[in-house]
Amino acid sequence: MKRIGFLSFGHWNASHHSLVRSARDVLQQSIELAVAAEELGADGAYFRVHHFAQQLSSPFPLLAAIGARTKRIEIGTGVIDMRYENPHYMLEDAGAADLISNGRLQLGISRGSPEQVVEGWRHFGYAPPDGGTDADLGRSHAEAFLELLRGEGFARPNPRPMFPNPPGLLRLEPHSPGLRERIWWGSASNATATWAAKHGMNLQSSTLKADESGEPFHVQQARQIRVFRQAWIEAGHAREPRVSVSRSIFALMNDRDRAYFGRDESSDQIGVIDNMRAVFGRSYAAEPEELIEQLRGDEAIAEADTLLLTVPNTLGVDYNVHVIESILTHVAPALGWR
Repeated sequence: MKRIGFLSFGHWNASHHSLVRSARDVLQQSIELAVAAEELGADGAYFRVHHFAQQLSSPFPLLAAIGARTKRIEIGTGVIDMRYENPHYMLEDAGAADLISNGRLQLGISRGSPEQVVEGWRHFGYAPPDGGTDADLGRSHAEAFLELLRGEGFARPNPRPMFPNPPGLLRLEPHSPGLRERIWWGSASNATATWAAKHGMNLQSSTLKADESGEPFHVQQARQIRVFRQAWIEAGHAREPRVSVSRSIFALMNDRDRAYFGRDESSDQIGVIDNMRAVFGRSYAAEPEELIEQLRGDEAIAEADTLLLTVPNTLGVDYNVHVIESILTHVAPALGWR
């Protein structure tokens, strides 16, 4: 069995080819898709977070709204760029959204991806530590957030407060017990996967990673997952970690599917991202029987407990429901995922 969810990049644009033409559209359709995915039996609704772009940005209002409209499905991010985050305010937002959903948040956080603007985090009032990099900035914010999630008091109470205080130092509220174990780190290298394990975070590995061996993407990603799990054991954590991978997977069920994705002769690609040589994983698009055989050979999917299907959100809710349902119904059972 494998948890299967969707990952939306949350794009919108005013093109007549797009069914998502405004920020209102993408927010409302994201809620509708999450509700529909839960009805289909999918396990997760995850969203990318970007700033200065026509994409989803501040995630917590959306996550809270989905939490209020659904009952079972996991609700998450992949990922929140911690270079932009105030850990204290984020703690309050995350706690509230998690409580609204009855403990279903799965928050993917990370250093973030290449931006639309130059050093956008400076506009939010943040800068790397002296002698540090923006990656150091993201990791320091993440460490502060993890510490706050412990729910321990740290602030000295006012001796003459407006309302009575409990005894001792005060913590931020609301505190959501269990959320600390549902934090994931988006990792693009073996080294950052090891760092995530040491800090007790689950692992999110996306459709690209540092090219560290020249091998196919799925082979390198599978090794990254094994490195993470070994580091987790060595860190001595009591619980079992979770691992997700993301893939673009399309079962060609009808002429519309074939028109959109039927010409996709996808293979791994090599590129440079933030001065890092990276390998980008292939997409999968085929008739169900062929697709099943292709996916059997993906070593990283086999290693992960959670698969996130990247969806073409600008094609609208109905089509994306079809994409998800096709995988759940015609592909997942044959692979033992359902």
